[in-house]
Amino acid sequence: DVTQQEMENAIREFGQNLQSGDIALFYFSGHGAQVEGVNYLIPIGARIESERDIKYKAVEAGMVLDQLEHARSRMNIIILDACRDNPFKGFRSNRGGLALMSAPTGTLIAYATAPGTLAYEGPGEHSPYTKNLLETLTKPGLRIEDVFKQVRVAVMVETDYKQVPWESS
Repeated sequence: DVTQQEMENAIREFGQNLQSGDIALFYFSGHGAQVEGVNYLIPIGARIESERDIKYKAVEAGMVLDQLEHARSRMNIIILDACRDNPFKGFRSNRGGLALMSAPTGTLIAYATAPGTLAYEGPGEHSPYTKNLLETLTKPGLRIEDVFKQVRVAVMVETDYKQVPWESS
């Protein structure tokens, strides 16, 4: 729950604190949107009334990839639970959900749902994706691929196969 400037500062600080050989984990849960194939993370208080506003009022998700690439961390995990329907009055994007971002070598990008589709917020405190991710992360001995496969299956079952989590690596 941060503003655009606070989000950009936090991403920069995150990248600056990484060292070569680190394993980096970046997690974002909130509203996201794509405009012209570019993904944006939408901060608290953003007044977005049209697609034109988003690149000036939101944070481009590529900023995270840039920070990780510069840090030369050994492995990068980016989790984006940000593929929800647009909450902004008057903003009408012709695309739902986030666009697929290519994961550079050594990077896994996990999406709450398949590219271009919408994720459900769910009735509880957490979305179905985050709820199942938190539950799966407590299971010892799982490889990272197995964690995301188990989350995918659980989310698909919970949403009656309307939401299919996706990874790029």
